[in-house]
Amino acid sequence: MRTGDFDAAWLPPAAFRAVGRRRTLLRAGDGPLVDTVHGEVADACGRFGGRVVRDGGEDAELVLEVTGGPAGAGLGDEGFALARRGGTTTVTASGGRGLLYGLFHVVRLGEDAFRGERPREEHRPALAVRMLDHWDNVAVHPVMGQVERGYAGGSLFWADGRARGDLGRVRAYGRLLAACGVNAVAVNNVNVHETEAHLLTDRIGEVAAIADALRPYGIRTHLSVTFAAPMVLGSLPTADPLDAAVRAWWRGATARVYEAIGDFGGYVVKADSEGRPGPFAYGRSHADGANALAAALEPYGGTVHWRTFVYDHHQDWRDRSTDRARAAYDHFTPLDGEFAPNAVLQVKHGPMDFQVREPVSPLIGAMPRTRLAVEVQATQEYTGQQRHVCWLGPMWSEVLRFRPEGGSGPRVGELARGGLVAVSNAGDDPFWTGHPLAQANLYTFGRLAWDPRADPGAVLDEWIRLTFTPERSADPGRLTDGLHAVLDGSWATYEKYTAPLGVGFMVQPGHHYGPSVDGYEYSPWGTYHFADRDGVGVDRSTATGTGHAGQYAGPWAEVYGSPKTCPDELLLFFHHVPYGHVLHSGRTVIQHIYDTRFEGVAEVEEARRVWAGLADLVDPARHARVAERYEEQLRSAQEWRDQVNSYFLRKSGVPDARGRTIH
Repeated sequence: MRTGDFDAAWLPPAAFRAVGRRRTLLRAGDGPLVDTVHGEVADACGRFGGRVVRDGGEDAELVLEVTGGPAGAGLGDEGFALARRGGTTTVTASGGRGLLYGLFHVVRLGEDAFRGERPREEHRPALAVRMLDHWDNVAVHPVMGQVERGYAGGSLFWADGRARGDLGRVRAYGRLLAACGVNAVAVNNVNVHETEAHLLTDRIGEVAAIADALRPYGIRTHLSVTFAAPMVLGSLPTADPLDAAVRAWWRGATARVYEAIGDFGGYVVKADSEGRPGPFAYGRSHADGANALAAALEPYGGTVHWRTFVYDHHQDWRDRSTDRARAAYDHFTPLDGEFAPNAVLQVKHGPMDFQVREPVSPLIGAMPRTRLAVEVQATQEYTGQQRHVCWLGPMWSEVLRFRPEGGSGPRVGELARGGLVAVSNAGDDPFWTGHPLAQANLYTFGRLAWDPRADPGAVLDEWIRLTFTPERSADPGRLTDGLHAVLDGSWATYEKYTAPLGVGFMVQPGHHYGPSVDGYEYSPWGTYHFADRDGVGVDRSTATGTGHAGQYAGPWAEVYGSPKTCPDELLLFFHHVPYGHVLHSGRTVIQHIYDTRFEGVAEVEEARRVWAGLADLVDPARHARVAERYEEQLRSAQEWRDQVNSYFLRKSGVPDARGRTIH
């Protein structure tokens, strides 16, 4: 497979031009990852006229070196150092992983890597685990299809009820992920159905084949498993995590997994959540459940990622004292310190469910004796389903920079000792993510997982330079400016025409696409806005509401606890207020709702116009796909505007101060 076979994303062949033109020396290293580095450079040199030598003594413009001793000290397994002196650019790493990441860093720099002098600079990932969770089903699910919440075609891994025979595209996927810093992938849905359960045992060979395809790019394979596996697969009468036979079953099954996949990463578990089996059935805690699997994985260096998405999904909508937002904190904080060292709690970044606007989960920072991984959603379940442009880099950066303790306390990116995880947005679509511009989310996730303090705008620049390299020569400034114009503010635009001021949801039930203001209002899912004739919003204050605001550390509990201090963008998440309540912006709540719906539609119209003007600079197939998606985004945005505005006009009876048509 040549690198150009799957180049409808970042890393098209032209991205390697600067490397491929040089004389390169690959020195003092061996192993499969070093072989991958050599293959990448050799392929580039074959295209652009350069030359690569292994362990030679000749002069070189680029030296890629695996070394121990002082040169590699402190870099760790994945770090690398870059320097340029006397016309030679040198990448130094202590192992193959670091050398691979160093090569991709040089590719990102392009010709800049070979200009002037560059003092030694060291690069190492801030987070050891940078992981994608695929919600892919082996067998097509009758409701959720091949990929649950998938908006980019079928699965990369599975087709016709089995692992794909040709895994070339999986290898190419591993290459894309390594280039942005991702180092782990869970290959199946956290909602483990009957067929998928067998991947743990009699079908582990299929997982091993996928792991073989990903391994050359340093990607460790993980597997989602059902907590009830000892019953489903082992014919035991119980899955009680404290039962000796159950623990022995997990030990045996795990040993066989590692016989097939020596570098297996571990398990991902969704338990006692939305109907999935878990330890509650046996009167056990989540720590009991997680630790049983952790004990089986521990001898091999594996990890169990135990999701904290646990709440009552049979809630009585009449009961305002039950609050889904409280649930993860209430379930897990009493267990702090009880989880095994190789058990990681995987916490959604917000307390609800990947909405376009939520506060950071109070669970992050509240369990100092437990390893937490922060989970975000690259697949755009609630942010336009890859039919709308919605670049999430600014959202994720805002989350990762948030200080749960306030003041100068640690940031979320520093508290995520178990890593950063995203639900993948990739599939077998020719453009990988369905919407070509949604690739920016996948790339940005990897780069922010490597460095949570990175500037998302600079990361977006990287993605643009890599992805559009063959096309930029005609007018690079106009293309770059146009891409920034349609992407930079796209998250804010999407928020403007959908659910206002942090209240969330208001989507069509089930598939979650398009507006339905009361779609979940009288449902058991706990996703309410409580709009009535007098006001809107959920009272989560400690004084009169559910008390969720009080789950935050002192400074934030105070900020969120009063409508006078609560940020506008989260007001309706934390408070039920009258339509005439005046925001910090100076607008009333009702006028903000009207204005932002109209603003959002206007911004989509402008983005569509800008994209149309780039047709002469972008590959025709890519341009046509995005243009088609913009037509759908505009239609949907107009529908959101009209339904939300009409709903609140009828509820409140307050007309639009600007006299615009509201139906």
